[in-house]
Amino acid sequence: MNWTTVCELDDILPNAGAAVRVGDRQIAIFRVEDELYAIDNFDPLCNANIIARGIVGCLNGATVVASPLYKQHFCLNSGQCIEEDDVKLSVFKVRSNGDSVELQAA
Repeated sequence: MNWTTVCELDDILPNAGAAVRVGDRQIAIFRVEDELYAIDNFDPLCNANIIARGIVGCLNGATVVASPLYKQHFCLNSGQCIEEDDVKLSVFKVRSNGDSVELQAA
C-alpha cells in the first residue's frame, strides 16, 4: 500500500483534529502530544461526519475523542466506542514525513 500526503502537520492544531478526504471517505486525523491518529470521521450514532471536531483526552488509560454531538468516546488506537460495545470506527495508519502528514488507506 502506498502512503498519500493528506495535509501539512501545521494544519492540525496540537491536541485537536482535522478532517481530510481520501476518495469518497472522510477521515479524522488527530495530533495528540507527539502522536498522530487517523480514524473514521463518520459518527454512526448520529449519522454525521463530525468526529474531527471532538475533544481529545484520556479515559481509563486510553487516548480517546469525545464525539461532539452525543459525547460517546472513541479510542483513537482501536476505534472502539467506550460506551457502546457494538460500535467501532475504522482506524488507519498515519505518519509524519517532514512537515507532511501521510495516510495509508485501503
